[in-house]
Amino acid sequence: MRKKGAYQQYKDIQIKTANQGKLLLMLYQGCIKFLGLAIRCINDKDFEGANNYLQRARKVINELMSSLNMQQGGEIAENLAMLYEYMNHQLIQANIHKDTEKIKFVKKLLLQLLRAWQEIINGSNTEKNIDNNLSINI
Repeated sequence: MRKKGAYQQYKDIQIKTANQGKLLLMLYQGCIKFLGLAIRCINDKDFEGANNYLQRARKVINELMSSLNMQQGGEIAENLAMLYEYMNHQLIQANIHKDTEKIKFVKKLLLQLLRAWQEIINGSNTEKNIDNNLSINI
């Protein structure tokens, strides 16, 4: 059995001990990172690598979508669900056509959402307030 490196152990602990708000931010950050790597791979003509990173980004977006609490979140959750679906569609098209502009557009949307969630989460003093603001089930 292969031993985990110190960095991976640190990341595992960070994920296991994070509250919902922190997990949400980590998902966004990971997805943004994958999109940046996909762009780099396309520019380097590494289409297999690009496919891998785009698939990973889509998995994160699917996780974000499945974590929405449609009952509590109301219109905001519905709008986020539609936006996530749109992002997924754009990433599928980007993967088919190796279109970095579509990836950059989705990355820009995710960065805007990340900033908004950071403001909500950093403005909240308690985990209960974070959970209410997020309207998600992680």
